Amino acid sequence: MSRPKNQNYKGHGLSKGKEREGEWDFYWCDVSWLRENFDHTYMDDHVRISHFRNHYELTRKNYMVKNLKRFRRQLEREAGKLEAAKCDFFPKTFEMPCEYHLFVEEFRKHPGITWIMKPVARSQGKGIFLFRRLKDVMDWRKDTRNSDDQKEELPVENYVAQRYVENPYLIGGRKFDLRVYVLVMSYLPLRAWLYRDGFARFSNTRFTLSSIDDQYVHLTNVAVQKTSPDYHPKKGCKWMLQRFRQYLASKHGPQAVEALFSDMDNIFIKSLQSVQKVIISDKHCFELYGYDILIDQDLKPWLLEVNASPSLTASSQEDYELKTCLVEDTLHVVDMEARLTGKEKRIGGFDLMWNDGPVSREEGAPDLPGTGNFMTNTHLGCINDRKNQLQHLFCSLQAQKKASS
Repeated sequence: MSRPKNQNYKGHGLSKGKEREGEWDFYWCDVSWLRENFDHTYMDDHVRISHFRNHYELTRKNYMVKNLKRFRRQLEREAGKLEAAKCDFFPKTFEMPCEYHLFVEEFRKHPGITWIMKPVARSQGKGIFLFRRLKDVMDWRKDTRNSDDQKEELPVENYVAQRYVENPYLIGGRKFDLRVYVLVMSYLPLRAWLYRDGFARFSNTRFTLSSIDDQYVHLTNVAVQKTSPDYHPKKGCKWMLQRFRQYLASKHGPQAVEALFSDMDNIFIKSLQSVQKVIISDKHCFELYGYDILIDQDLKPWLLEVNASPSLTASSQEDYELKTCLVEDTLHVVDMEARLTGKEKRIGGFDLMWNDGPVSREEGAPDLPGTGNFMTNTHLGCINDRKNQLQHLFCSLQAQKKASS
């Protein structure tokens, strides 16, 4: 049982029995608790907590881009331009206000295109706006400069200015993005699991570039869309990933869909590798990330952002079932009971996609890409028979335990 040194802290998560407050084994904490308490809390070896200490290296928009740019340069030096090009999955981005002059230079090279401004540390679509005129950014920049008597109290909020993807893939004339879940159990070595289920989040209004001020057209966040006058709470604005994958296969064929989902696998792995050497890989930590991916008309996936605390609030019965299963399967992978052998490639809805190297989809096959018909162990958007798989897995583990005792 762990005993945090901060005795004013009240225990959360999975604590045992009626022991005194402050004793716990597992904590699904928020990032604010982590920031305030992690460095002052003693944890026994078995204790688990749901964030890495400096998770923001991947989940703050400006740090994510900085790390991806650095990793791309590293790949170009070490493996050549072809390998570095595999990191070209995020739009051209500038941190504001510190890269304002670089942004202006790029802006003037491409007059008339649309850009999007996003605060680096906010979520749910808050503070986002689109623009085509430099005057809009200059007005924003003036607003961020506080008067002399406020400078000490109010730091300037950082934003990113990002080239807007003007040709998103549309379904029924509406824009959408994908929410995909990736569970990282360790960065050194990198051990990452991809969840089979996820969803497409649709805007409530048909897409057009003629009204860049309409957030219901351009922002797919549920927190934004549910405030739309036309929003139907029962109907919602989501498709499960299985439905989305089947729709694309009917329109473009299975090969094009397989290529798209393989490109998405590349996004997950390259983004994690970009922060592998900067994330503090504490043995107590794991992280369930929510990736937001946009697909364009050429079936190219773009990484929009990575969320450290993806919403687990359900907006429909289908959404509720997905998220309760997601949490349950996450706990199975974390394995507080120490039931797993460490050789599992699938646990519930999670597939092990990286284990200090790519993982083969085929049972018994060597995990070496380039050998034969190597296929990565990912099944995003495929049918998820998780209940049967879990039952089979734990029956098998129980039988192995009995045989060895």
